[in-house]
Amino acid sequence: MMRTIDATGMEFTELNGLLRRTEGDIELQGCLGQRFIGAGMGNRKIRIHGIPGNALGAYLNGGELEVFGNAQDAVGDTMNAGTILVHGSIGDTAGYAMRGGKIYVRGNAGYRTGIHMKAYKEHLPVIIIGGRAGSFLGEYQAGGILVVLGLHTDGRPIVSNYPCTGMHGGKLFLRSDCRDLRFPKQVTARPASPEDLEEIGDYLEEYCALFGLDRSHILSSPFTVVTPDSANPYRQMYVAN
Repeated sequence: MMRTIDATGMEFTELNGLLRRTEGDIELQGCLGQRFIGAGMGNRKIRIHGIPGNALGAYLNGGELEVFGNAQDAVGDTMNAGTILVHGSIGDTAGYAMRGGKIYVRGNAGYRTGIHMKAYKEHLPVIIIGGRAGSFLGEYQAGGILVVLGLHTDGRPIVSNYPCTGMHGGKLFLRSDCRDLRFPKQVTARPASPEDLEEIGDYLEEYCALFGLDRSHILSSPFTVVTPDSANPYRQMYVAN
């Protein structure tokens, strides 16, 4: 059974203190901009109605945060495990230095999604964006999987400028042929093979089940997979040729 907390008018430190003192799963009502909700949380669930502020689920170590609305910047900052579900859109720098867990977003994402994202031992971080992503997607990505589906882009490109800048690990999947996108020389962008798509198949199935989408429809469009093309993409920045 979930306990309900009304966050209307609460300052973020008051709310987070109350969340830490309250045991079990929580239904959070009236959320409006409070920061650090679920920071460092373990194995429980918080369902959030409203708009949580910056750093939702920072350092998350397990459990699930579900947002029935939009979320602001730095969702899942440095998270290690667990799941963050957002039924709306999110702001900038989602998944910064993320080392494990999953972030599933039904809508769009801002700038620098997946920046410094990395895999750690047995942990493989995964971010799936249902709509479009802003500039610098996957900047300095060192590991993990990023997926952008472009389901509701309103005619705009699936990704804005400078995707994969400084990328040196991990994979990016874009549901697009990417003919109009420019990538840096340090990465390779190619049509995704059936074997590539199999790698993200279970994640897509889970994503579609959670948001009520048709997996076969999503997979009916071409995907592009982007991977690093050099063991040392920074070499040309620091070594004279």
